[in-house]
Amino acid sequence: VQLQASGGGLVQPGGSLRLSCAASGTIFSIGAMGWHRQAPGNQRELVARMTRGGSTNYADSVKGRFTISRDNAKNTVYLQMNSLQPEDTAAYYCNADVRTSMYSNWRNFWGQGTLVTVSS
Repeated sequence: VQLQASGGGLVQPGGSLRLSCAASGTIFSIGAMGWHRQAPGNQRELVARMTRGGSTNYADSVKGRFTISRDNAKNTVYLQMNSLQPEDTAAYYCNADVRTSMYSNWRNFWGQGTLVTVSS
């Protein structure tokens, strides 16, 4: 299973970006999908998470600014980021809980990071 993240880049404070992450490979079912981020010198932290049924949770620091969504038919999760601030600068990683067959357990997979830089 591979998770391919895209959409990072350089944006000015107050700007917006939309991240995408598509899962591919041998997939029977995908459960929760989410985004984490890691700034230099900091630990990786949860940004947002969404269950297959649509329940969400967000880090307090992004509530009201970021929105997570997913397209189950495309095995893709999105992160719409508005009102970006310099403190949002980090590498953003997607992850997903996946079953590769009806007989397998859930496994957690990670994508490569996509860098978001918020700077004037």
